[in-house]
Amino acid sequence: MIKKTYITRMPDRSGAFLLAGRIISEAGGNIVRVNYNRAVDTHTLFIEVSADEEQHALIARRLTELGYLTDRGDDRQILMIVLRLPDVPGTVLPVLEILGKYSVNISYISARENGTGWQDFKMGLLIDNTDEITRLLDEISRICEIRVLDYEVTDRLLDGTVFYITFANEMRSILSLGQEQTNDVLIWANQIMQQLDEKKEPVLQIFEYIRRFAQFVRARMGENFNAQLSAFSPAPGLMLYTIEPPCGSNTHILRYRDELLFVDTGFACYREEMLALFRSHIPGFDSMRRRAVITHADVDHAGLLDLFDTVYMPRSCADNFDLERRGEANFREQNPLHAPYCRLSKVISQYAPPPPEICSVIGEKKDDALFTHIGTISFGPWEFKVLEGRGGHVKGECAIVCDELRIIFSGDIYVNIRGFSAEQREFNSLAPFLMTGVESVPALSRENREYLVKTFAGYTFCPGHGATERVR
Repeated sequence: MIKKTYITRMPDRSGAFLLAGRIISEAGGNIVRVNYNRAVDTHTLFIEVSADEEQHALIARRLTELGYLTDRGDDRQILMIVLRLPDVPGTVLPVLEILGKYSVNISYISARENGTGWQDFKMGLLIDNTDEITRLLDEISRICEIRVLDYEVTDRLLDGTVFYITFANEMRSILSLGQEQTNDVLIWANQIMQQLDEKKEPVLQIFEYIRRFAQFVRARMGENFNAQLSAFSPAPGLMLYTIEPPCGSNTHILRYRDELLFVDTGFACYREEMLALFRSHIPGFDSMRRRAVITHADVDHAGLLDLFDTVYMPRSCADNFDLERRGEANFREQNPLHAPYCRLSKVISQYAPPPPEICSVIGEKKDDALFTHIGTISFGPWEFKVLEGRGGHVKGECAIVCDELRIIFSGDIYVNIRGFSAEQREFNSLAPFLMTGVESVPALSRENREYLVKTFAGYTFCPGHGATERVR
């Protein structure tokens, strides 16, 4: 069965949702989530439905055909909109067909080519009632970018429609999204809103946090990628580099002779910035043998895995990536509190799961111990033990330890909060709010952290976030 969320516009009257519910039920679909928030929009209802492809097609068609009858008022308004369309023959025809479907007259239209490959069509729409224009705007927004320039708020319905369209356009602009991704972002934002609304959090603040999250990540690209880089030699001939980006995980790099072993790789959207750092600090980087190991499969740690010949991981992480390649919810996303934030993170960071041929399963945890030694990685004359935890932070979490060097790569099981830069503190304040917490099992996460600190006292901790430190 396939889960799909329908963004519906309904008249503010009893029985409106009942009609939609009957359509879904008669088609054989099962409603698994509904969200309606009058404080945000009087008429927008998000309905998540589980059904097969044929049933979804029938539901979509019936919901499209469904008319919410209202009394037509005598007073008419002019709504000014701007449509951004490709500068090719016939590009405006689908929009005109929608206008014709709703019998909406155009009182004004202006467009001119500008040499960019796009045209901005400015239109004045003569409308009879806001219930009609809401469905119209919803359909147009699914095929092209639309901005509402000027409107008279005579009904909460139109006001709410403009709010959602404005938010979607802002995210499209910040992230350079296509229409399908823009709709997905709107759905996931609504899911976060629903979760936090149930906790009595301020509703509109959620959308501001999502804007800040997207703006923060994208604003640090290029020349603004102010990553901190440190290096030291734990043993003769061995160098350990640590890159601390403004957001996303640390990347730790072990170099011995002509080989490199990476631990975690940060966000995918910083690919060019990270490659520039690798090449500037590691001469011959492109010709060296490169392997990697991950402490867990969260998107902020696994963004650049396709750069490597081999990526070591526990069975849980390999299974996680398999789920993603099939379009299914990964282990983090199977937690409904974390799913929408994770999916937003994938869009914002341009994440894609690593190709299966580079994923090397190093072992599998089969017991209930707090940490289990599932495998060992040899690098130069040293051995690094991979210890898989029970999933306090997320399923598949690992610590990677070299007893001879007295070094531990602790991932997000232990992070150095005191070592955060100002930018890292700002960014890391967003995720806990949008995820309602970053730990899968908070009590177990604390137990894991305390175990590592006690067991490996005196070791140098190389955390997933924050500066490297010797923990005593």
